[in-house]
Amino acid sequence: MKATATEMMVAACSKFIKNDETVFVGVGIPLLASLCANRTHAPNASIVFEGGGVGPSTMRVPWTISDNPTTENAIMSTETWRLFSDTQRGFIDCGLLGAAQIDRFGNINTSALFPDGYSFAHPKVRLPGSGGGNDIATLCKRFIVVCTMGKGRFVEKVDYITSPGFINGGNSRKEAGIRWGGPEAVITDKGVFRFQAETKEMYLSDIYAGGSIQEIIELIPWKLKIAEQVSEYEISDQEVGLIRSLDSLNIFLGSKSVDMVEDFDTYYHLMMKAAHPLT
Repeated sequence: MKATATEMMVAACSKFIKNDETVFVGVGIPLLASLCANRTHAPNASIVFEGGGVGPSTMRVPWTISDNPTTENAIMSTETWRLFSDTQRGFIDCGLLGAAQIDRFGNINTSALFPDGYSFAHPKVRLPGSGGGNDIATLCKRFIVVCTMGKGRFVEKVDYITSPGFINGGNSRKEAGIRWGGPEAVITDKGVFRFQAETKEMYLSDIYAGGSIQEIIELIPWKLKIAEQVSEYEISDQEVGLIRSLDSLNIFLGSKSVDMVEDFDTYYHLMMKAAHPLT
């Protein structure tokens, strides 16, 4: 069973989630990765949604951070301010974030793109902004970035730091007053990047089966560091089947819109493809 790039991202991301952790997630690939971890090696990891749901158990994957399933059979349903207060107090172990633009020290830009001739006030592209991204990147004990490797996605220095990574590398994150945390990995559609212990610079650690290191290098505008031994990441048919069962309506794994719902009988049949409640 051949896995798609998206399914590879879900599987790779799930491996970074540890058992008994509290994990702050959004929707899409980060959510599927968390659910996959719950079903495999991290059954006691608690998923936290920005809308207030903590540890839900539901038969349908949430489509937004405040969708009804985020609080279905949940451990707790609370307010956003309470969750971020708990994050500030060090109660959230791991956060999963997306990135429109990311640099070699793991800083994330989701605010605006303004290359030469543009400015923050008058950008080339205005992006959605931080949401809870800055809080998660600053306050969680560590965070993982999930993004594709399109042209211009990886840059030597982001146009604007929405969510801080290791800032300028070395001890600069700590010197900026951020007591802990930082990016642990960047999960992409071509491979996995980690960060060097001393310099905090990103390096390539894994590629997906059938992929090419050279293909990745060509998408990186700086001299990318490569692990001495780059691992080739593969996933089993069982993992692929599990991931597909988690998103049986193919909302996040495919290109289907959430408002393209079949008749009830078809919808119910697809829901039943998930053999157990999502936990």
